[in-house]
Amino acid sequence: MKNLLVIGLFLLAMTSCEEHKQQYFAESDETKTLEAGIAAYESGDWDTWRNHFADTAKIYVNSKEPVTLDARVNELKAMTGAFSSYGFDKEKDHMEMVIDKNDETWVYYWATHNGSMTNGTNLSIPVHLAVQFVDGKITKEHIYFDGTEMNAAISAMQAEAAKESESTE
Repeated sequence: MKNLLVIGLFLLAMTSCEEHKQQYFAESDETKTLEAGIAAYESGDWDTWRNHFADTAKIYVNSKEPVTLDARVNELKAMTGAFSSYGFDKEKDHMEMVIDKNDETWVYYWATHNGSMTNGTNLSIPVHLAVQFVDGKITKEHIYFDGTEMNAAISAMQAEAAKESESTE
């Protein structure tokens, strides 16, 4: 019995001495890549933004169905065209890289996206990104936000533009 106890303690000591692999990182090459992508988005530099993605990247915007990189660039150009200024609140954002149980590399980003629309409407929308990296490139991006307020403001701008167009005809 004494031998079993000694063996058990020995095994416990050996397994607890194994090097623990770090799983969470506040800074990494991947977090720097995502930060550079966010900066490119904020400046409307779509070629630089696109270069952070693999050609086969899948982008999920509040959906289980992905859009292509080309489709996402077109969506972003249309959306940001309705804003006179936009960007993320860097004072209160949070980013971390995680190596998950499947040994996949993900970067998670939480922030508030602020913007002034061309009609003067100001928006402040919480956003979450879950971004998978393979070989330094983004292969999947999941984007989550409540677009209700922004969609309503864009619809109001479009309705106003249609009214003005009708009155000038």
